[in-house]
Amino acid sequence: VVTRDDVEELLKAVFQFVKDKEQLLQDLHSQIEETKKIIAEKQRERDYWLEYKNVGSKIHEEKISSLEKDIEEVKCELERTEEYYREALKVVREENQKLFDRHMKLLSEEALKNAVGYLDEHCRREIEENEWLKEEVKIYRKAHSDLEASVQLLEEENTSLVAKLIDTKLQHLRV
Repeated sequence: VVTRDDVEELLKAVFQFVKDKEQLLQDLHSQIEETKKIIAEKQRERDYWLEYKNVGSKIHEEKISSLEKDIEEVKCELERTEEYYREALKVVREENQKLFDRHMKLLSEEALKNAVGYLDEHCRREIEENEWLKEEVKIYRKAHSDLEASVQLLEEENTSLVAKLIDTKLQHLRV
């Protein structure tokens, strides 16, 4: 038998889990920003040395080559990091959906047990045969599917925005 306290604790745990994942995502964004700053700094340094090279100096040619390699390594690392975080985001979404589904199932079962537990046999039979209850179930299912669709749309929009941001940053790096 699942009590209301159990359900509330489960809800708190789920919400804390989501909050922790959001904090992780923010931390990842800050790491990406730091990496982008490093890339910008390396790019400025590379531009300086390329100008110096074009003037005719061959003394620092090896240094310029080394800096170009560093920039390429940072770009590769950024791409690997981006792919890793995409996969991590996908896993977190799947876990969240599983937790949400499990929680909704527990809430439904708990509500049904509570409602049926207080009624006698005659009332239970009336409820099962009552048409308005069936309509309420239909409304609940529709609301549930609407919420799931809304969550899916928000997740897709967030993914799209993150992809656009990364693509824009890569464009700036190429420039």
